[in-house]
Amino acid sequence: MIGALARKFFGSSNDRRIKGYQARVNAINALEPEVAALSDEALKARTVEFRKELADGKALDDILVPAFATVREAAKRTLGQRHFDVQLIGGIVLHEGDIAEMKTGEGKTLVATLAVYLNALAGKGVHVVTVNDYLARRDSAWMGQIYGFLGLTTGVIVHGLDDSERKAAYACDITYGTNNEYGFDYLRDNMKYRLEDMVQRSHFYAIVDEVDSILIDEARTPLIISGPLDDRSEFYNTIDTFFPKLDKTDYDVDEKQRTVTLTEAGMEKIETLLRDAGQLKGDSLYDVENVSVVHHINQALRAHSLFQRDKDYIVRDGEVIIIDEFTGRMMQGRRYSEGLHQALEAKEHVQVQPENQTLASITFQNYFRMYEKLAGMTGTALTEADELFDIYKLEVVEIPTNLPVARLDEDDEVYRTQDEKHAAIMAEIERANSRLQPVLVGTASIEKSEVLAEYLKKNGYKQIDFGSESGMEKLYAAARAGKPAKLFAVLNARFHEQEAYIVAEAGVPGAITIATNMAGRGTDIKLGGSLDMRILQETTGITDEAEKAAKIERIKADIERFRNIVLKAEDLIEVEPAKGTKPAKTVTRPGGLYIIGSERHESRRIDNQLRGRSGRQGDPGRSKFFLSLEDDLMRIFGSDRLDTMLTRLGLKEGEAIIHPWINKALEKAQQKVEARNFDIRKNLLKFDDVQNDQRKVIFDQRVDLMQDNSVAETVADMRHAFVEDVVTKHVPEHAYAEQWDVAGLKEELKRVLDIDLPVDEWAKEEGIADEELLSRIEQRVDEHMAAKVGQWGPDVMRYVEKTILLQTLDHLWREHLVMLDHLRQVIGLRGYGQRDPLQEYKSEAFGLFEAMIAHLREAVTAQLMRVEIVPPEEQQPELPTMEAHKLDPNTGEDEMAFASASLVPAATADRDPKNPATWGKIGRNEDCPCGSGKKYKHCHGRYA
Repeated sequence: MIGALARKFFGSSNDRRIKGYQARVNAINALEPEVAALSDEALKARTVEFRKELADGKALDDILVPAFATVREAAKRTLGQRHFDVQLIGGIVLHEGDIAEMKTGEGKTLVATLAVYLNALAGKGVHVVTVNDYLARRDSAWMGQIYGFLGLTTGVIVHGLDDSERKAAYACDITYGTNNEYGFDYLRDNMKYRLEDMVQRSHFYAIVDEVDSILIDEARTPLIISGPLDDRSEFYNTIDTFFPKLDKTDYDVDEKQRTVTLTEAGMEKIETLLRDAGQLKGDSLYDVENVSVVHHINQALRAHSLFQRDKDYIVRDGEVIIIDEFTGRMMQGRRYSEGLHQALEAKEHVQVQPENQTLASITFQNYFRMYEKLAGMTGTALTEADELFDIYKLEVVEIPTNLPVARLDEDDEVYRTQDEKHAAIMAEIERANSRLQPVLVGTASIEKSEVLAEYLKKNGYKQIDFGSESGMEKLYAAARAGKPAKLFAVLNARFHEQEAYIVAEAGVPGAITIATNMAGRGTDIKLGGSLDMRILQETTGITDEAEKAAKIERIKADIERFRNIVLKAEDLIEVEPAKGTKPAKTVTRPGGLYIIGSERHESRRIDNQLRGRSGRQGDPGRSKFFLSLEDDLMRIFGSDRLDTMLTRLGLKEGEAIIHPWINKALEKAQQKVEARNFDIRKNLLKFDDVQNDQRKVIFDQRVDLMQDNSVAETVADMRHAFVEDVVTKHVPEHAYAEQWDVAGLKEELKRVLDIDLPVDEWAKEEGIADEELLSRIEQRVDEHMAAKVGQWGPDVMRYVEKTILLQTLDHLWREHLVMLDHLRQVIGLRGYGQRDPLQEYKSEAFGLFEAMIAHLREAVTAQLMRVEIVPPEEQQPELPTMEAHKLDPNTGEDEMAFASASLVPAATADRDPKNPATWGKIGRNEDCPCGSGKKYKHCHGRYA
């Protein structure tokens, strides 16, 4: 209460922050006449001037006002669009590295140009992240006109580019691309063997469009590059035949936790089936030999009981394709891990693809935290503000709308059953369609969108055929005649190709659009329809300019007429008064786009994204959700008691509960789910951070190794470290000569190094110490390697050393990732022993990492000691490509050098002992800059 009172007098922290930007907005506006008077050449020249000022020591903040004024003028001249004052505020928020929450239709794409241009002047590359390839291509071409006018280069990263094309795109001042492509390029770069093959440069500044979708909804999904393992398709198909023989008493399903477990009866039945199929080793399903079988049984159980076709995945062209639960889009190329995808393929009786081994992986959480500065924009982030700040240190700033929001958000209607709810939705669609008000119906899955589509068909509506020339023309003709066309469109993963067109035309009078989630569509719904989309659709192929111009004029008149129809499509409702009060009164419901939600989503953001499609730029609009007690959210989170209570109170069929208290109760249920999901993501991140710290060490080490012309010192250090470890193991310090395991030492050296040393003879010498023994072994081993260098020449040997070191490091890192995955699956059991699983995981993971490094020293030393080189033909040896990792990228030759600040040697005087980032390149035998007094190779540069 005190807080509310304080906000009333002093404004919220968001209000105060917005107010603080006003001075800079006023300064930008004051420059507008001066900048508008410049010629095109003079305006372009400002980019060179800004870069010179930055080179002379100015900061980006110092040139923000003139830079923003320049971008605004360039946008006016190239796109015919002028940034509003609120858009300037959004640009400042993005530049400061925070999240600008802007309502749908407020022009986020244009807002980004301000911060993108300013930060691109630094010359380190700016990344703009979109949710799909369509938006990346569209925005790079559309906004690229502004950047090109001002002398900056723009690139785009989409699926299907080869390495040379990717490298050229990343070398541009501004690069547009999808979150998946950026992440996968980072992983692929860290599997390359030459610096010049790497495509990305620095991670300086990124703006993430639909930031909540990418950094929250997809945060739990790791990006994984994998290679195939052995084909076990028959095993999956065999297991799949068991499930029709099970009934619901054989397993327990917990939809809330998304888990399923076999009952005792179910276990006995499965054991019998496995035994009959010859797939069971030993007597019990839970014998240690059957661990893999149990795992695959559980995955098949999940596939059959928790994953639904047309909701979680679809089957197209004999392939199981995952559906993004938040956007309803197909996720081509994505596969569930740990055998789940194979279980789904067996369930759907399509070809079972081989399982894959993880070669490299990273989560979006850890990828985007690598950027020096990160910003984002979306229409719905406030409900997740705590998580965005906690994980990414991003503050959410709510940007005011350019015009007041005129949308009416009505209370939800709650029915007892799905059928009653669908009947109510159908009646509402009929009512809106009769007055030509466009309707957008939001559903939570493909399955539910198709159920509604069937309801419409049964009531005389027909689905628009977008492949036909007359598909939309029937709708336009009916609107011109002022009659409902009784046509509808379905937008979901099945009709992904027509997405932009369906969304753009959802504002035509009488249009009915059923959509599976509306996040990140990137296309505004304009009342009356989209001018640009209709011009594109209807003038393609017209070569006569006069005919084309006349057609465009007709389209413009059409859209203006349609817009007026939609604006006037108001709904007049008579509200019955309570007994003994005044007579019935008429209430007006606004026209514009009518949003109907067919159920509540687990997250309030998804509901807000749907509502936000109506009421853009001050347009009128209306939204309402229709729910039933059989909806997933209501059913999973305890509607049984409510159903019983409503039945007792005499709620009749077809009647609904409408009350603000219901909305509040639902919002609280959604908040609980959001909090639970946040806890899951936060916990996953804590575990992933352990792997991420190790990933950074390995990837940084790879770059250092590739940068070095020679790794001879490194492999020599590893060789000596291995010999020292072996000698220490068999010849303990301060032990008597009689206690030495000389035979074991000799055998170990023979096994690993493939040289037979007279260790037993040396050990018999009078007074020999362990240091002397170590020195002799190292000397003989070094002589053996020196002989190889003399035999084949230093150049060939340097190439062989680097190749073996990188290949061995990659191989062991992949094995290490598998070990960490297995450890993560079982570490939770430590909680039963009153031990913190996270701390246990950190400890065990560190031990595994140390073991991997020790194994690396041994493996590299053993291979180099044994290597025999076949004399090459008269050509320079080529370094290995990524085919070694079962990947097949198109590696292109490109002379552009890989630039990174970390690869530039730092002057000794500039090194901060407490900040390794300032050390630059350090010789292996230099003193360590940390001030320990040790050589770098024995301190921060040690492989351990």
